Amino acid sequence: MFDLATGFLASVERDPDALAIVDDGIRLSYREWLGRICALSQWLQGRGIGRGDHLVTVLQNSWEAATMHWASQFLGVILTPINWRATDDELAYVLNDSGARLCIYEGISAQAAQTAGTATGVPVVDIGQIGIADLPADGAPAVAASSDDFSIMLYTSGTTGRPKGVPRRHNAERAAAIAHVAQNTYRQGEVTLGVMPLYHTMGVRSLIAMSLIGGTFVCLRRFDTDLALELIAREKITCLYLVPTLYHAVLHSERFAKTDISSVRLLGFAGASMTDGLLEQLASAFKPELFVNHYGSSEIYTFTIHQNAPAKPGSAGRAGLNQRIRVVDQNAKDPDAILTLGEEGEIIADLSGDESFEGYWNRPDGDAKALHGGWYFTGDMGRMDEDGDLYVTGRVDDMIITGGENVSPVEIESHISKIPGVGEVAVVGLADEQWGQIVTAFVERTGNITAGEIDAYCKANLANFKRPRRIVFVDQIPKSPVGKLLRRLLVAGEYTEIQ
Repeated sequence: MFDLATGFLASVERDPDALAIVDDGIRLSYREWLGRICALSQWLQGRGIGRGDHLVTVLQNSWEAATMHWASQFLGVILTPINWRATDDELAYVLNDSGARLCIYEGISAQAAQTAGTATGVPVVDIGQIGIADLPADGAPAVAASSDDFSIMLYTSGTTGRPKGVPRRHNAERAAAIAHVAQNTYRQGEVTLGVMPLYHTMGVRSLIAMSLIGGTFVCLRRFDTDLALELIAREKITCLYLVPTLYHAVLHSERFAKTDISSVRLLGFAGASMTDGLLEQLASAFKPELFVNHYGSSEIYTFTIHQNAPAKPGSAGRAGLNQRIRVVDQNAKDPDAILTLGEEGEIIADLSGDESFEGYWNRPDGDAKALHGGWYFTGDMGRMDEDGDLYVTGRVDDMIITGGENVSPVEIESHISKIPGVGEVAVVGLADEQWGQIVTAFVERTGNITAGEIDAYCKANLANFKRPRRIVFVDQIPKSPVGKLLRRLLVAGEYTEIQ
């Protein structure tokens, strides 16, 4: 198999004048971008950075960040991108844990990067001082990497402790990108909105997929609804791959109705479940040729794919091209403890799949918890229906147990999302002396909906034990920087209630 850099060279040779990347006033063809990648590769080599070294980046989505990604692939450097919002303590942990040789940051992260660099002794450099656009480039870049080398190391979100490094090889990254192209039916010359962060698996996949097919990656440094809509219209975006939160923001913007979205043919989402209500609204507004629900993780890019998400709301579909999945007894930690159709258990994925990682970086405890018998135990709960389609019902730790009954937050959220006047909704279990936990719905309003109206709808559409016993209206439901719902903050009381 090609390494990623050789794959990029193949795209340059195939269509050198195709538009590769757009970032504000920067518009580079594949031929021009290769020159910038070559120049940055030479600069990194001049700093002593080479094959097998960890390069930590703290960058927003930009053509410089994307160029750093590809320069690392040519050199065989293990790119280790971190959320630009990271604190100095969080960044120092990553610098130490990864054994980083260099950290590249941008101005917005200067304080954290400089403090962490001082604390760890790792050199830190402001990307603006490199001047990538002005670096001299002599000749074509040499490919130092092989397909078996590590390409990238993403860090998990660390919701229950320190984040874990997820090292992934060139061959796994390339296999994931090829499958992404196939499963989303991308074709040569697609144009995507590059807004999912390049420190997140979705952002990385969008970047590599576009480069495989001679497509265009349109950078959006951080999510801004109005600017996203402007770019969709101006750059004739053909495919969107976002988390549900961002779709919700775009769809409910005042500018949406005035924006030309006719170029968008393909929709895809991942990162979280999408409520039935939002699915229906998006399908009606965009009328896409394909609407993909992609379920996966940093560790294994694809678990399952559903290529017509609105046709079967809530279903994550079936195993992707490079994968096998099972639903097993969550307490057994045995990949052969397979449950029957309809039974709820833990979702597991085959580690021998082409897109898989091989284990966490310096975390035998993480391996011991998640890797069993050649399978990856995802920590997600789910069930298979009579058609063999998977339904993800939540995290193992998110399941609500009320009066001895198990309740899936995702199911209740999907029902409530259909009520006119409800914007976003999150359901959690709050401690209760009598019931153990009570089902509680946190709701962002878009209209004059009342708690009584929501309760009446739930009485008519849900089993009584699943009905929320408390409904809380909030100004904003807490989410991670990539739009994942943070239920733990609601449980901890970190929200602002409104009347």
